[in-house]
Amino acid sequence: MMPKVIGFNYTLTNSNNEVLDTSSEHGPLLFLEGVGQIIPGLEEKVIGMAVGEKAKIDVAAADAYGNKNDELIIKVQKSQFPADAQLNIGDVFQVNQDQGLPPFTIVELQGEEVTLDGNHPLAGQDLTFDIEITEVREATDEEVAHGHAHGVGGVQH
Repeated sequence: MMPKVIGFNYTLTNSNNEVLDTSSEHGPLLFLEGVGQIIPGLEEKVIGMAVGEKAKIDVAAADAYGNKNDELIIKVQKSQFPADAQLNIGDVFQVNQDQGLPPFTIVELQGEEVTLDGNHPLAGQDLTFDIEITEVREATDEEVAHGHAHGVGGVQH
């Protein structure tokens, strides 16, 4: 059986009920089921829902962006950056251009020391998604071959 493409509108909140993201500005998110395009704790609940169905889905940190990994928080010297680099908290970059490593974010600047965090910004957070299913259809052969949904809300080639 062909995998499905599922589309949904969502509002994402954290445990303090702060809105972190919403599809209201860019329209429904489309994903190809079974290829890891969305977090596992959300995907397992969305699969099998019908168009028009609404749900509030709680996803524990471990099933979302994972728990915080302290080994991904490192301190380095400013001298390890280019001399003309303007370093600011929140800057994100790839370490040594190594695609095997996650992107790192500057989280603290103290004197000559820079603290970097390679965790996803939402790691360690329990999340809640308010969703409404907007589309469920069989994936095309091309979508399956490419490993993602195509069209508005998906990847547009």
